[in-house]
Amino acid sequence: MMGLHIRVLTLELVDTTPQQFMEVPHLMPLSDLTVDAFLILRRAFYNDDGSPKPFSLRPKGNVQDDPFDEHIVRVLTEGLGDDARCQKSSGPLISPDLVVYRPDACTTAPRSALRDDVSRIAAVEVKKLERARSGQVARSTGMDYNTTPPCGTARVYDAGDKSLDLRAFYLFVCQEQTDDSRTILTALALCDGDVLNADFQLYLEITGLRTKGLGLGTYGDGVNRNRPMLMFSNPLGAAQLDRAVTLVTKRDLAATETGSDLNLVYQIGRTVPEGGQGVFYAYRAPEDVSPDWEIQQLLDPFPKPVNRVAATQARGRFKLPIRPLDDVAAPADGSAPDLAGGQLPLSASDQIVE
Repeated sequence: MMGLHIRVLTLELVDTTPQQFMEVPHLMPLSDLTVDAFLILRRAFYNDDGSPKPFSLRPKGNVQDDPFDEHIVRVLTEGLGDDARCQKSSGPLISPDLVVYRPDACTTAPRSALRDDVSRIAAVEVKKLERARSGQVARSTGMDYNTTPPCGTARVYDAGDKSLDLRAFYLFVCQEQTDDSRTILTALALCDGDVLNADFQLYLEITGLRTKGLGLGTYGDGVNRNRPMLMFSNPLGAAQLDRAVTLVTKRDLAATETGSDLNLVYQIGRTVPEGGQGVFYAYRAPEDVSPDWEIQQLLDPFPKPVNRVAATQARGRFKLPIRPLDDVAAPADGSAPDLAGGQLPLSASDQIVE
């Protein structure tokens, strides 16, 4: 028997095929939606001088409730304008968290063209972190991604329930509380999913159907969902991206029209174990970059554990401040043990004489 598949976001898009494709002319090239989203978030959550703007969130309801994600959707919806939409997932166990897209531009393009066209559509997954007492972002050497591995490509479904693959970005934020119980973001990075993982086949294997272990336990009603729990890098663990507002993308925006709205601050290289290197570009709003800044090269800047091993850790141990007596094993010859009822052995001076 197969396990339940966690559904992903469904978009209200009309299915088209390459044979039906006819490009609708645009007076101007479409802007990069990831750049648009980044600049909207930068201006919504930070002042001109780069200091965080405090904001309020509604109280959190149940465990899966997410007021911050709702707030992000409102901010992007208001900022994107009339030609683009920001659609939130319809439930807590649906990935990605939201998609920004231009409905008209999507419904006039073939499915294959949408896979790598961030001027038409892009997915965004939101990752929230806190700051530890040390001042460092929590889980700096790697964070949980639960049942969905990060990837630069995400799968959603259109209005006809057909799969639609598109570029995926991850919004990492570090949330802190002000003295008046409002929220500020002391770090924000909108990252191309490929900087975390570019293996789409791995993504499909883990998010697809799984076989559950049934009939477990004394009474046979136990189930093992075989739920994968994944850990991947945390970009905010890099000192260069902490306490800053950064867009990380594999696109070199220097030659694009939207590149003039951003300043390149880092070129990031990520080593591929089999050989080669993934190259990414880190941008910031012009007001966040000093005039004399020189572009820096960063190689593998995301921290990871020094001694990572294949064996998993045992569950945490519940310890009590007591120490019962050890049981005494019976002698090998079958005779009765010297102790009975857990009594301590008597020393020679303690022998009872009748």
